[in-house]
Amino acid sequence: MKGSIVNVWRMHIPKRALVASLLVLNMLMATRFSVSRSVHPILRKSPKRISQLTSKHLHKSQSCPLWSSSFSFCLQSLHKSKTTSLSFSTSSACPPSSLSMAASATASAVDDLSLKDNPLLQDFEFPPFDVVKAEHVRPGIRALLKQLESDLDELERTVEPSWPKLVEPLEKIVDQLAVVWGMINHLKSVKDTPELRSAIEEVQPEKVKFQLRLGQSKPIYNAFKAIQESPEWNALSDARKRIVESQIKEAVLNGVSLEDDKREQFNKIEQELEKLSHKFSENVLDATKKFEKLITDKKEIEGLPATALGLAAQTALSKGHENATAENGPWIITLDAPSFMSVMQHAKNRVLREEVYRTYVSRASSGDLDNTPIIDQILKLRLEKAKLLGYKNYAEVSMAMKMATVDKAFELLEKLRSASWDPAVQDMEDLKSFSKSQGALEAEKLDHWDIGFWSERLRESKYEINEEELRPYFSLPKVMDGLFNLAKTLFGIDIEPADGLAPVWNNDVRFYCVKDSSGSPIAYFYFDPYSRPSEKKGGAWMDEVVSRSRVLSHNGTTSRLPVAHMVCNQTPPVGDKPSLMTFREVETVFHEFGHALQHMLTKQDESLVAGIRGIEWDAVELPSQFMENWCYHRDTLMSVAKHYQTGESLPEDVYLKLLAARTFRAGSFSLRQLRFASVDLELHTNYVPGGSESVFDVDQRVSKRTQVLPPLPEDRFLCSFSHIFAGGYAAGYYSYKWAEVLSADAFSAFEDAGLNDSKAVQDTGRRFRETILAFGGGKPPLEVFVEFRGREPSPEPLLRHNGLLSTAASA
Repeated sequence: MKGSIVNVWRMHIPKRALVASLLVLNMLMATRFSVSRSVHPILRKSPKRISQLTSKHLHKSQSCPLWSSSFSFCLQSLHKSKTTSLSFSTSSACPPSSLSMAASATASAVDDLSLKDNPLLQDFEFPPFDVVKAEHVRPGIRALLKQLESDLDELERTVEPSWPKLVEPLEKIVDQLAVVWGMINHLKSVKDTPELRSAIEEVQPEKVKFQLRLGQSKPIYNAFKAIQESPEWNALSDARKRIVESQIKEAVLNGVSLEDDKREQFNKIEQELEKLSHKFSENVLDATKKFEKLITDKKEIEGLPATALGLAAQTALSKGHENATAENGPWIITLDAPSFMSVMQHAKNRVLREEVYRTYVSRASSGDLDNTPIIDQILKLRLEKAKLLGYKNYAEVSMAMKMATVDKAFELLEKLRSASWDPAVQDMEDLKSFSKSQGALEAEKLDHWDIGFWSERLRESKYEINEEELRPYFSLPKVMDGLFNLAKTLFGIDIEPADGLAPVWNNDVRFYCVKDSSGSPIAYFYFDPYSRPSEKKGGAWMDEVVSRSRVLSHNGTTSRLPVAHMVCNQTPPVGDKPSLMTFREVETVFHEFGHALQHMLTKQDESLVAGIRGIEWDAVELPSQFMENWCYHRDTLMSVAKHYQTGESLPEDVYLKLLAARTFRAGSFSLRQLRFASVDLELHTNYVPGGSESVFDVDQRVSKRTQVLPPLPEDRFLCSFSHIFAGGYAAGYYSYKWAEVLSADAFSAFEDAGLNDSKAVQDTGRRFRETILAFGGGKPPLEVFVEFRGREPSPEPLLRHNGLLSTAASA
């Protein structure tokens, strides 16, 4: 069995592997890539980027798997700029580079005073997140698109098959729209308002129309083909070859080869898919916000820890209950992750757990917010798009720019499923036996709203670990300090606060400067940690603000530096306490930071393959999942686990228990992810829209093989599955497991070198930086992995880390 798993990695990769590059349409149209632990991020993969920074500075998105939690940080009040033209003292920790918006040409060319004052069209050092309003969107985007249409006309008229006459002007066009659209799309995710939604919805078709024209430009496509066929081809760098190959492939996938009538049909499909994707996301957010359960009797929420009671009371205060306190209430329970998870894991009130669970799995499935018809239409249009492009199904379209093939993805999922099934069955038996021993009336028939509660009780009993009692050891400030120290040890970088250097969208947002060993700034990133259910999308993700770029260098000699943002949804500080984290939330922070590192530490100067751009989707989770492993490394964990009041380190015996608990219910957690990945692939390969089987029937059918406890008949989880219906993971959710194999094997290199050997760890960390983090999309990910590891990847480390290796070996 193990041998056959390894063979999954000997997949078909063309001689010149085609990259998921940030080509025009993909780059600008994506939703969110949460290279995220969304419950990354990422991912959609929608790069949001900015204009020109100098040699001294600069930061993309990945959404994250659906089993992680959110997280937060105790942050000070930040500088709020009143204008988009910022000034900074020379004593700043990281002096800004001059980042002049290429879109400024638009503003200067427009006579209308309101346009000249529009922050979307101004010169700025960093995006003016603090002053952009809904009223700026319509005029700003339309003025920008008008200018870009003119720029594209000029490019098509003068294009030649050379880098200066093709790629460089194309990159500038892409970057101008990406930074401005990225700015407003980001604000929609973190500071949503009806007015902003309406404005974006109105101009979105115009933006998509331009993207389609750009992605289907025959002069540009023909010029790339000419470069590939020229005598100079072999002299191009690997990165430039990857760009050319991916641009050609992407152009075909964007419909450049279609006849006029079919291209028109293709474009209508793309417009409608973009619209449906945004509506799906909005419905999920609104449905999540809609549920609020007011509780006045403390007996109803018996078992909830102090942290959860404080959050519930704080929510009640924000809703007008002026006298709400953690001790006496009233309390408001929501479907936001910190509130939902605390009820599922700790509320003794089984009726309350059932009500909250049923509401959660039926979000956005009824009334005005019903996503069911949207799902049906999305799947129908994706299949039509695939057929127009000559593919059998949408999964084949998706896999055209990934490491895997459809068959290889299914093969990996089945190998992991077979290794996880028996342990998951045993997990359920263990829960039944334990709950029965505790006198639970439901022991013989545990239901979905019982699993989290009794799992937590069993974990506490088996390992003597109470997650809530661990929170004081994981205050966000200390966790971040430990994380930054780890980055210094592994990668030789320093991370310093740079609050006030850049405008922010909320006072809780932090801004950081990343410096190399010489003290020179090499990147920046924003960090937005707290849950804000009234305006902020759930989950956790990382995205780019701007990528590294030689072409967009301010001084023409050194590259523009990358800027990123990390967004999470952690429990905010309550009272005078900092944000105190669960261990899972600590893992989430490490995960998102891994994505940010790949974006920020790239050494690629070709923007279209810099950082996380151009990396095949099923490899992009490697650095994020790799970083999670360090949460179980003793020295690393002890450096972050300091009691927020006493400074006392986490007791050694507790660390050992955490380590032992790492494989607790590993089979069940694995199957949960495999359900999501399998139903995603099934819907995009074999499902027939409008046929006899509904999407929910497909989910039920898949769950019979991937869930020991099948979903409720009325489960409508798909109606909130934003990863595949409003993000970048359509026919791609398997990527989490695919990349998990890569990341576990990458971490095993450190295990082989010796985790207690500081010099070996540093040397291996530098090698990881110089390969996995440095190459970006400039090399095929399998080649990059082999350069780091010395061989092709093996699933053995993943199975070993999860305690499933013996099961796989005997299967």
